[in-house]
Amino acid sequence: MKRLVISCCALLSLATTMWAEPSRENKHLNIVLIMTDDMGWMDLACQGNGKLHTPNVDALAAQGVRFTDAYSASPVCSPTRGALMTGLTPARLHITQHGADSPSFWPEDRKIQPPKTEDILPLERVTLAERLKGAGYATGFFGKWHLSGSAVKQGDPSTGGPKYYPDNQGFDVNFGGCGKGGPPTYFDPYRIPTLKPRKKGEYLSDRLADETINWMRENKDKPMFVNLWTYNPHFPFEAPADLIPQYEGKEGPGLVNPIYGAQIEATDRAIGRVLDEIERLGIADNTLVIFTSDNGGWSGATDNRPLRKGKGYLYEGGIRVPLIIRWPGVSKAGSIDSTPVFSMDLTATILDATEVPLKDGETLDGATLKPILEGRATARKPLFFHYPHWAFHKENRPGSAIRDGKYKLILRYDDNSVELYDLDVDLGEANDLADEFPDVAAKLRGQLEAWLDETGAGKPQSLKQEE
Repeated sequence: MKRLVISCCALLSLATTMWAEPSRENKHLNIVLIMTDDMGWMDLACQGNGKLHTPNVDALAAQGVRFTDAYSASPVCSPTRGALMTGLTPARLHITQHGADSPSFWPEDRKIQPPKTEDILPLERVTLAERLKGAGYATGFFGKWHLSGSAVKQGDPSTGGPKYYPDNQGFDVNFGGCGKGGPPTYFDPYRIPTLKPRKKGEYLSDRLADETINWMRENKDKPMFVNLWTYNPHFPFEAPADLIPQYEGKEGPGLVNPIYGAQIEATDRAIGRVLDEIERLGIADNTLVIFTSDNGGWSGATDNRPLRKGKGYLYEGGIRVPLIIRWPGVSKAGSIDSTPVFSMDLTATILDATEVPLKDGETLDGATLKPILEGRATARKPLFFHYPHWAFHKENRPGSAIRDGKYKLILRYDDNSVELYDLDVDLGEANDLADEFPDVAAKLRGQLEAWLDETGAGKPQSLKQEE
């Protein structure tokens, strides 16, 4: 009888343990960070574009918080990517151009010379992946990196190459990340050095979704950090043939290119598969999902209206981007928030969510969004932007910008002028108020210039014109 009692107690203890502890070892919050490439603020149905079909991202917005006034760190890709990986502003990183700057971007009649810029994320910089890996996370990278330089000089590591790929920056695996700013093609074989051919004609977004899903299945019993940085909808304009017909003949406001519309849907379809897998794995209630874009939409591909201009500009069309965050137990489903936020805030939010501390003396250029996601009012510091270059289209003007509350000021380096806009009443930035409100313009300019000095931002220099 004594042995029977002991045995029963042992069984009861085992059953209690089994019910008290989850069957999975993963007790930490998973992070899924999805960033599209060149997706504009109006490139989602949930943002108000009735021409586009994005049911999966729309559903994510209904489950979380959609930010209406979210910004990328830069109007071009590489600076935003570096900023998100480190939590530091592009001005501080001196990564301020989309890859290596090139004389091919410079107008012949320019009056200023852009500053030198880095196109490699140095190994000395501590990345978000390295911080999370050090905290026990499995870390996976899938998609576009564009922070490893051009490697134009064979054998010279200072010009970039595999040494600076994601798997040397804190990620356990790397599918697709390299120095390319866009895929040579969206159809297998992709000619991407870190993505081996698998099935001829397969679409890149589908392949990246497959790799992400397979990796999550293999690592579901660990805390996971998933970086799905899609190449889509960046140029070239290529989409699955089955998605194109429904957009043909619908060109007009909201849709410039039927193939681009299909690229958006293909991206949404792939993201939907990843989100569905999170549900199937039973980890949705323990997974923070963030969806955003690296910069505004390219005007040659999409319709950014009502915003002004697009990729490469400091106007809203170049830097205002979609942002959706679903944090179970923190965010309120279906919420819409108009607080101005930007890329570095996402880094701070992830570190806050995972309770991974900074080392003594370390700081970030963003702030956690947890109070906002919880619905608590919070004071926000001004947002700063620095793009002292011409973009690939050479149609913009080098400058820097600040948004503080409803006002936004742009400082132009070619003639030292400023533009001031009230975004509450002038989202399209049609009415320059610099002359009407000189005190406001002077105050914002002073804040901007102080920030430029504090970050050590590179500034253009005057260029003596040949007589």
